[in-house]
Amino acid sequence: MNPDIGSFDRPQAEATYGKITRRLIPFLFLCYVFAFLDRINIGIAQLDMKHDVGFSDLTYSVGAGIFFLGYVLMEVPSNLLLARIGVKRTFSRIMILWGLIASATAFVTLPSHLYTVRFFLGLAEAGLYPGVIFYLTRWYPVERRAKVIAIFTCATGIAGLFGGPLSGALMTYFNGWFGLHGWQWMFIVQGLPASVLGVVAFFFLDDSPQKAKWLTESEKALVADDIRKSSSVSAKHAEHTFGRALADYRVYVMGFVWFTQIAGVFAIGFWLPTLIKSAGVSSALQIGCYSAIPYFVSWIALITLNRHSDRTMERRWHCAIAMLFGAAGLVAAAFTGGNLALSLVALSVATAGILAPNPLIWAISTDYIRGSGAAGGVAMINCLGLLGGFVSPMIIGSIKTMTNSMAGGLGAIALLMVIGAIAAVVLAPSTSAAPSDDGHKEESGEAVADATI
Repeated sequence: MNPDIGSFDRPQAEATYGKITRRLIPFLFLCYVFAFLDRINIGIAQLDMKHDVGFSDLTYSVGAGIFFLGYVLMEVPSNLLLARIGVKRTFSRIMILWGLIASATAFVTLPSHLYTVRFFLGLAEAGLYPGVIFYLTRWYPVERRAKVIAIFTCATGIAGLFGGPLSGALMTYFNGWFGLHGWQWMFIVQGLPASVLGVVAFFFLDDSPQKAKWLTESEKALVADDIRKSSSVSAKHAEHTFGRALADYRVYVMGFVWFTQIAGVFAIGFWLPTLIKSAGVSSALQIGCYSAIPYFVSWIALITLNRHSDRTMERRWHCAIAMLFGAAGLVAAAFTGGNLALSLVALSVATAGILAPNPLIWAISTDYIRGSGAAGGVAMINCLGLLGGFVSPMIIGSIKTMTNSMAGGLGAIALLMVIGAIAAVVLAPSTSAAPSDDGHKEESGEAVADATI
């Protein structure tokens, strides 16, 4: 029998959520490190790849961006499938396929090969990030989500922190090994671990707290009670079916805010190595090492910003102010010329301002979109947002090809982020300061576990 509501004390709650975090987050974190690495490693690969296979900046930009067309096409179906077949089957399918396809990038020789592989990589990976965000809503109540999503999202910073030096080392020291270029080995070495993690995910992950054998009955009841109270629907945050989510303008507002952020994320992810190279660094290994600095700064900013947001339960201004810093950093990076120190400062500000508020966007979204449409609604926001990953490299690559300068492209992305910051403050839904219980019936633990599907 479940304990009575309110019988759980704070030490018990902290111990339970600490146990959940230790079990789930390191593994999910590692999965997303490789996911983000497989997206952005083409940014450092192109330093040699374009020369070896004869790609132009525009060809590279299309190849980098077309990933997101495949991702967008598969995003909503993937998350709706997740709601039907469960997390571990979905994540296993995603990671096994994307690892194999990411490794296949090593063997492209024509623009059409690059476009095809990147498109299918997007199809394969679609659903991972929103799937994880949706998955975490089954384990954590609203008031704990920003911090735990922030920890998970730190994977983007860690991928950049360690991925840059690793990519540079693979390109430098493996070049010519068994007749392959260094960038080819980079794609192989960084792609295949995802497939291994996909196999592990099937046996390691549980679809919900109620199915977790490593939780006691008391711990399962505590989580169910917290999520029941957290997910109680107030008049301000009505329950969403998938159809209602599609008709809700705030879903599209959050999709647009995420779009502007993703445009910034991949302005950094795809072009950071090029910006460092333009500051006078020529070695792939040195470029990889220098690129770790902005990601390290972003990691500190992400944890600090989201902890403060959780303490104050304020999301929109935290998100918007960080985005404005990101936009300012992008503009500054465009005008630092050949000064490496100034470039790294500007890029650090830009990367911190771009990556740090991302968990807040999802904390706002998952607090607002509740009920049976949660999986599809979250997927729709991510689907709209990831179009920014296609638009961003296209804007920067096209302007760079025409002007031989990145200033115009970076300025355009910065302007998008400013508009996104305004939308976050003016139009985004506010988060609940505390979950409300009033007027809503009790639900069993199993019903609560299923309520977000």
